[in-house]
Amino acid sequence: MQAKLVWLCALVAAYAVYCLYWGVTAARMGGSASDFLLADRRLPPWVFVVMATAMSFSGWFFLGQPALVFRDGLPFNETALAAVAMPLVGVLFLKRQWLLARRFGHNSAADLLGHYFGGETIRLLVVLVGLCFAIPFVGMQLRATGYLIAFLSNGAIDGTLAMWVLSFVLFLYVCIGGMRGAAYAGTYQGLLLLVGLVAIGVVALEQLGGLQPLMDALGRLGAGHAGPWGVSAKGYSAYLSIPGVIQFTDGLGHGQAVGGVWTTSMILSYVLALMGLQASPAYTIWGMGCSSVKGFAAQQVWASAAVMGLVLVFFPAVAGLGAHFLGASPSGPTPGAGLPHFLPALRSGDAMHVALLYMAAVAREEPWFAALLAVCALAAIQVVTAGFASATGTLFARDICQRYFDPHAEDRRVTLYGRVGIGLSILGALLLATYAPGAQSAMGVLALSFGLQLVPALAAVCWLPWITRPGVLLGLFFGMAAVILTEPIGTALTRFVGFALPWGRWPWTIHSAGWGIFVNVLVCLVVSWISHREGERAHRQQFHDFLREFAAPGKRRLRALAWSMTLAWLFFAVGPGALIGNSAFGAPDAGARGWSLGLPSLWMWQLLWWALGVVVVWFLAYKMELSTISGRSVEFAPLGDSDARRAAAPAAGEWKRWFWGVAIAVAVVVGAHWVFG
Repeated sequence: MQAKLVWLCALVAAYAVYCLYWGVTAARMGGSASDFLLADRRLPPWVFVVMATAMSFSGWFFLGQPALVFRDGLPFNETALAAVAMPLVGVLFLKRQWLLARRFGHNSAADLLGHYFGGETIRLLVVLVGLCFAIPFVGMQLRATGYLIAFLSNGAIDGTLAMWVLSFVLFLYVCIGGMRGAAYAGTYQGLLLLVGLVAIGVVALEQLGGLQPLMDALGRLGAGHAGPWGVSAKGYSAYLSIPGVIQFTDGLGHGQAVGGVWTTSMILSYVLALMGLQASPAYTIWGMGCSSVKGFAAQQVWASAAVMGLVLVFFPAVAGLGAHFLGASPSGPTPGAGLPHFLPALRSGDAMHVALLYMAAVAREEPWFAALLAVCALAAIQVVTAGFASATGTLFARDICQRYFDPHAEDRRVTLYGRVGIGLSILGALLLATYAPGAQSAMGVLALSFGLQLVPALAAVCWLPWITRPGVLLGLFFGMAAVILTEPIGTALTRFVGFALPWGRWPWTIHSAGWGIFVNVLVCLVVSWISHREGERAHRQQFHDFLREFAAPGKRRLRALAWSMTLAWLFFAVGPGALIGNSAFGAPDAGARGWSLGLPSLWMWQLLWWALGVVVVWFLAYKMELSTISGRSVEFAPLGDSDARRAAAPAAGEWKRWFWGVAIAVAVVVGAHWVFG
């Protein structure tokens, strides 16, 4: 115990020193507001490749992926293909947003959308989405750091104290170094994330005695164990088969899905929620900070789809499934013949501890290695936290303080506003995680779904000039409302006002992100058709004329093929066609000898469509030139134009609208805390 604690404290301290070093180094590299908030738009492509990948795959994948594969089996592992689906959002939008930011001097997604649609309401709504995304999401991550340290120290270190201390370190290096400091520290953190994900899977394989014993044990599981969700309609184990395309249940808490909740409709809508991360305002800000688009395609194709895709499809699945046969299952499958009880049995409902159990078990023999795994998990959590905190500082400085209160602020004051924004976002997340964990969890689960609701707005800016401002605004509003009403916070809020919803969480086995984007797109299309005005279209058209000149894909004859490939991949990889994977390479109960290449059919299906997905993303990013630029260069907007647009302050009453917006947001947080106790 003593050795484990010493190694844990030593390696965490070394990690903290490294992060602080890069914060100080970044501060010495530049002193302007642009440098602090956007790294002076000079982030090297390789830094973006690592940082953006790490931001996309946070501590949730590190701790949550093995846990939910352990609980729900291979149907949940289908969501690992989000590593291929998530870059599709970047392929569609990131290069075009970067080009517009270069041309018009935009500093954030709120600035871009406000300029494009010509109104303050859309700007404020995007800022609100950014804050609603960042603060609860950051709070969930910070809370996980405290729990991680408390668990691995067996309670010797208080979780709340650890969370505040580690958050203070995070605040220091991001507040000192700004985006550049978060980016350079994030490159190391991203590598630790990758090492940790692989290492836990390798530890599981070593204890299992290799892949073949795991396959033999899975064969016995498929033939004789139903799992916590029972069996599918065809009588197969829920661990090894997707239960169907959709189930018309009233949602979690109102009805039990037969064979599990992970139908193909749930898988697709959950993957859409994860795709919302690359549509979030924070991700746009990081893209705008890049010196060129050279890193975009490399990140989307090789770092995310190829490397992280393979890692997520294989290693967390090995750790999660293998935990059943190493002693972790409280009442599930009997450990395989000859396999050790490497892990202690989990109590019912504690599936989220699976990755932590591996670390604690390793600490019995190799305390230094367990401490290293803990630092990998900590880095996975903090890299996304630092990225979103830095982006929140940019939103606060540029789109709140400078836009509405101090349009002619000098560099030092703008930098100060950015630091205040970073501090407030981290402090708000900490207070929520410490004193209102129920409200923080309820709001945190909304983050990814809210981010996805910006897709119609980004589609308008980058591709579709006929989408109007009223269409985007109303679509965004009703989409966010649909998200809330299909999550527990919506059930609690409606019950609080005396109305009981007739459904629970995720009705019809469709994630709240799926309900939200369906309502959003429907309202956006209808309202855009009704509210079309030629005068407003002319203003928006200048953006699209510019994109047509600089960003139009050169392979027009391949467009039909490109979109057909994309839709086919979505259909078969994470959509209804994934159901074929249940038995495409052998029936789920056929055993290792009846499965092609000895792997369960659904797992083979996931590996196949991971490989095909890499080809699809490569084709879009490189062949269709959606993430590359050839030929003419694009210069920054003249500084005077950018300043003039920023100084065109809103009407005198706009700051009052913002004040009441903040007041309402605070009231919602207080109300949520009251409702959830």
